[in-house]
Amino acid sequence: MRSPQRPGRRGVTLLELLIAVTLVSLLSVGMLMAMRVGLDAMEKTNSRFTTNRRVLGAQRVLYQQVAGMIPVSSKCGPGNPLYFQGTPTSMRFVSSYSLEEASRGYPRILEYAVIQGERGAGVRLVVRETFYTGPRSLAPFCVGAPVQAGIGGPSWFVLADKLAYCRLAYQIRDVRNPSSSAGSGRAWAQVFDGKVPPTAVRFEMAPLTPEPGRLQMAGMTVPVRLTLDPSVKYKDIEDEPTPQ
Repeated sequence: MRSPQRPGRRGVTLLELLIAVTLVSLLSVGMLMAMRVGLDAMEKTNSRFTTNRRVLGAQRVLYQQVAGMIPVSSKCGPGNPLYFQGTPTSMRFVSSYSLEEASRGYPRILEYAVIQGERGAGVRLVVRETFYTGPRSLAPFCVGAPVQAGIGGPSWFVLADKLAYCRLAYQIRDVRNPSSSAGSGRAWAQVFDGKVPPTAVRFEMAPLTPEPGRLQMAGMTVPVRLTLDPSVKYKDIEDEPTPQ
């Protein structure tokens, strides 16, 4: 007597299971690699944009602060000359533009200095701001260039870092012919010792390690556009009759 036949069963062999697991693993690895490459590219792009924005912001600060120079009188010399001190590695003046409040705040005494970079690599350009409250507030700044030992603390802000060099130059105003054009009768000097602020300030600098794919600090010339002295009372000037 024959035994009844069992109905056929459908299943997966061990070889088919190994092939399916291998394909899923390869697909997962490919997706993870693609995600990693995409995240790395996004991180590099964000880093480049951040660096470019920082460089553009530093250049804008330099331009606004120098262009907003205020011709304030000081007691740093005979005749109360207009306050401005400039050397190849330092500069002091009063400006209407500050890092904290831009052009909406109080005038600040600005101190620029070129110091050695971190771990002795290149140099950096730093700035410090102090509130200007009148000619008497300039008394501590009549001693000349900043003291190098006191530079680099928390009160100093780094505008440009990792520079191969950084030098300052000043365009001297021709007091004998003040109406002369910018290209005639004016010269550039590394040390400013005049009684009238310069007509322009030039920042000569270059990056320590040039990177073609990134925006880096470069030399720039900023014209000086003198504004009114906030410590002077203009009521008498406004009350003068207008000439007919």
